Amino acid sequence: MKLLLKSVKVVDPNSPHHGKQVDILVQNGTIAKIGKSIKEEGIRKLEWKGAHVSPGWLDLNVNFCDPGHEPKEDLKSGADAAAAGGFTAVALMPNTQPPLHSKSEIEYIRNKAQAYLVDVWPLGTISRDKEGKDLSEMYDMKSSGAVAFTDGTQAVQDAGLMSRALLYAKGIGSLVMNTGDDRSISQKGKMNEGEMSTLLGVKGIPALAEELMIARDIYLAEYNDARIHFSNISSARSVDLIRAAKRKGLKITCDVSVNNLYFDESALHDFDSNFKLRPPLRTSQDIKSLKNGLKDGTIDAICSQHTPEDKEHKEVEFEIAAYGSIGLQTAFALACMSLQKSMEIESIISCLSQKPRAILGLEPVSIREGAKANLTVFDPEKEWSLAASDILSKSKNTPLIGARLNGKALAVINNDQYKLTS
Repeated sequence: MKLLLKSVKVVDPNSPHHGKQVDILVQNGTIAKIGKSIKEEGIRKLEWKGAHVSPGWLDLNVNFCDPGHEPKEDLKSGADAAAAGGFTAVALMPNTQPPLHSKSEIEYIRNKAQAYLVDVWPLGTISRDKEGKDLSEMYDMKSSGAVAFTDGTQAVQDAGLMSRALLYAKGIGSLVMNTGDDRSISQKGKMNEGEMSTLLGVKGIPALAEELMIARDIYLAEYNDARIHFSNISSARSVDLIRAAKRKGLKITCDVSVNNLYFDESALHDFDSNFKLRPPLRTSQDIKSLKNGLKDGTIDAICSQHTPEDKEHKEVEFEIAAYGSIGLQTAFALACMSLQKSMEIESIISCLSQKPRAILGLEPVSIREGAKANLTVFDPEKEWSLAASDILSKSKNTPLIGARLNGKALAVINNDQYKLTS
């Protein structure tokens, strides 16, 4: 493959070309040349007004339903949606059937996705069958390509098991991830516990359920001198807890879903099941704290929490509808619209690119001559709308069909392949 990106603004603090408007020649999967007005004949030229380029984006939280529920999403359709959203890599949650709990499932993912433009990094389970009872085959899974360990949507309830997982992961140089959800508190809640849940007469999920779990795991990480990553934090108190832990020097990172940055609980006023999420949409005050957490570095990364569901599980009564929405193709737009008044684009991109890679211990990506061409081209100001026909996921469970959006990926380049997304 050989192509030329014309007049793109580099967004990469680790590049000598950061902040400059340049041409980038990509040849055989490598950045061959960077400069002003590169002259090359007979090759594909890509040029857009207002285009920026950054190291390829990585989403820390996606569900592709493969193996087990491929009619909702398989690896190929998920990877296509990721590329369309500007992502050149994804971390795949083990919410599959069977779960990604042994080397066989990890190798299945790695082998099936090895030829894709998008790098698919599997996350192995912490516990066997995600049951929260016995540790999974963590060492074997890491040897086969698992980049971290989590029980996905099933937060580990047993403190002893979590403590052992942290210690074992520390011993093999890996990372444990957990979501904040004490099920003895959240039980069968459907949305945030607050004024809106009271008004609608719906059982709520207290923020306390998240905060108790995060507080517990902070103590466990400190006790074991181990790393831990919190997935999809959603409450103001969670931000405070993690901020205080980081100030103590604990090895803690966390991410937030764009859904929890952009929408608050009022979106549920008409019982749209596409807004039924876990963690739930919280209050406007929580959103303010999440944004402040991103701005001051308490929150490290932004993710889509892409969760495909078919009509049979979404277009039903709110009480019995499944949790989750797809989000890979709209994540960048929601991030831009949420944060453009409080953060520079450089900081937003860092939360989508460099920081997620650092969390997973992956090799850094940078825009410099001789480096691998792993790039996302984007326009943070581009206005567009999402049509149902534009969705590359097999599932269409999103509240954003027909919505006006700002910020869009234009192209992705990785693994000696490229794809135009606009």
